[in-house]
Amino acid sequence: MTEENRALGTPLGKHPTRVLFLGSGELGKEVALELMRLGAWVCAADSYEGAPAQQVAHEYRVLDMANAEQLRVLFDEIQPDIIVPEVEAIATSELAAAAERGAQVVPSAEIASICMDRERLRVLAHEELGLPTTPYRFAGSLEELRAGAKTVGYPCVVKPIMSSSGHGQSVVRSADAIDAAWVEAQEGRRAHDEGDVSRVIVEALAPLDYELTVLTVSSSAGIVTCAPIGQRQESGDYRESWQPASFTQDVLAQAQRIACTAVEGLVAKAKASGEKGWGVFGVELFVLTDGSVLFNEVSPRPHDTGMVTMASQRLSEFALHARAILGLPITQEHVALSIPDGAVAASHAIVIQGDGEAEFRNVATALSQPGTDLRIFAKPEVHGHRRMAVALAIGTDEADARAKAENVAESLEIDIA
Repeated sequence: MTEENRALGTPLGKHPTRVLFLGSGELGKEVALELMRLGAWVCAADSYEGAPAQQVAHEYRVLDMANAEQLRVLFDEIQPDIIVPEVEAIATSELAAAAERGAQVVPSAEIASICMDRERLRVLAHEELGLPTTPYRFAGSLEELRAGAKTVGYPCVVKPIMSSSGHGQSVVRSADAIDAAWVEAQEGRRAHDEGDVSRVIVEALAPLDYELTVLTVSSSAGIVTCAPIGQRQESGDYRESWQPASFTQDVLAQAQRIACTAVEGLVAKAKASGEKGWGVFGVELFVLTDGSVLFNEVSPRPHDTGMVTMASQRLSEFALHARAILGLPITQEHVALSIPDGAVAASHAIVIQGDGEAEFRNVATALSQPGTDLRIFAKPEVHGHRRMAVALAIGTDEADARAKAENVAESLEIDIA
């Protein structure tokens, strides 16, 4: 049986297609639901119990996914046909070993390894594929960072090469602050407690006008792109997104070309190692004040900002991901917008601060306006601040859609119990 013709519809039967999620957050939950709608069996693994996807999957497991031995035991037990990494902190050596044994790693073990490492990804994008990026240098010590920052110039941005979502990232305005940026990269990154020294990337702070995400889908039918998504971030984390974003035809052409080239390059790496490279990629782009577009990063999975597609497209990024990894063809028609011409959809992240369980009230009032929706992630607790839900809305234009989504969020009454 080929990956393009998997048996579906008997998740509890003799020959289920078995899908294992490594990471079970809100994005994984939506993909798991889409896979289950298509008749796949799903197991959701995470580092804690009660994660969103665990609540809806057929089975779940709790383990340290960065621990190679624990991950190996999990693979031996579950015997997955498909492995879907949803987080960065995974023992990638075990993903590669699973792929060699015949499991389909999404999009591939090689791609997961590349995209976890900002250094490998930037070298591929700029030096191998020729994509435009900000000037950059890599550094493995404070002395190298000082020299790299001097080369790219101030202001600059310093990021650990093995982190995400703004963890350990600093904007450095002058040489006086570079030492503190090195400390933040080491202590503020994910997995900072493992005792190793993280290499960093230092890159010039570009004259940014706005950011775009281009969801790009690789499937058995080839590579296609969704309409670009605009976004607003705070401290490296997404807070709002809208689709379609406002852009010129020239920016659209640049964005689509860069996104396709990046994903084509990654998929070529997958195929060279005998893997598929199927799935949704979130390609992050910078649009500068002069109208030029730069490659920033790529996430080899559905993207935070792409939650807006639950309102804007007939097939959300989660449905597209599920279909692609099952071997189903995705064409340009599958990624089309489903909202009226001229309309815009928006999402608004609901970030809660406190310590305990988050209880949502006044939902009836929050959703009383037509064209609005809400996804409550049902994460068991919040400690500090945590994204716990997303508001969705369709408006007559970008401002109207964003205002509607924000109104949903602000109308909710949220108690920390």
